[in-house]
Amino acid sequence: MSGGLTECRTQKAHKPQRNQFHFDLHAELYRILGVDLTRVPGLETLSVHTLLSEVGPDWSAFPHEGEFCSWLGLYPNRRITGGRLLSSRTRKVRQRLARALRMGAESLHHRQSYLGAFYRHLRAQHGAPKAITIAAHKLARIVYHLLKTRQPYDESVFAREEELHRRRTQARLQRQAKTFGFQLVPINAPTT
Repeated sequence: MSGGLTECRTQKAHKPQRNQFHFDLHAELYRILGVDLTRVPGLETLSVHTLLSEVGPDWSAFPHEGEFCSWLGLYPNRRITGGRLLSSRTRKVRQRLARALRMGAESLHHRQSYLGAFYRHLRAQHGAPKAITIAAHKLARIVYHLLKTRQPYDESVFAREEELHRRRTQARLQRQAKTFGFQLVPINAPTT
């Protein structure tokens, strides 16, 4: 009895969906772009497909990552008059790729990676809408860099940056404590 139930469940799990691709989309995207963008936290196969359908494999229209982010509407539109900053909001654009990157940035909330920690920190500091825009901007810059250099995504780069940030913060705190006449002592785990 249980064998038939298992067989029925496996058949139901492999039932083709209406909008499902009938080929390996992941392998084709890798073949066309030359790099696996789905390794970036927050990017799925359909997001990368949206990227390819919106921009294509030729990136000559964007000589710098700033132009790419501005085209997506993820770059601040600073309005300055007389040396005074009036506004620095992002432009409102109707870009499918920008929407896909924002959805990918929002999905970082539960990811256990550097980008997930980055998004959670921004969300606690600025609120969800600004955090989503900033994280989507970071994802766009990562995608641009990966496609221009054709290098695979490497999380260890962010680990090194995080370690440098921790060391800088520790040195800054020690300097501040010294100016106030205190000394920082590391906490050792109590031995019982």
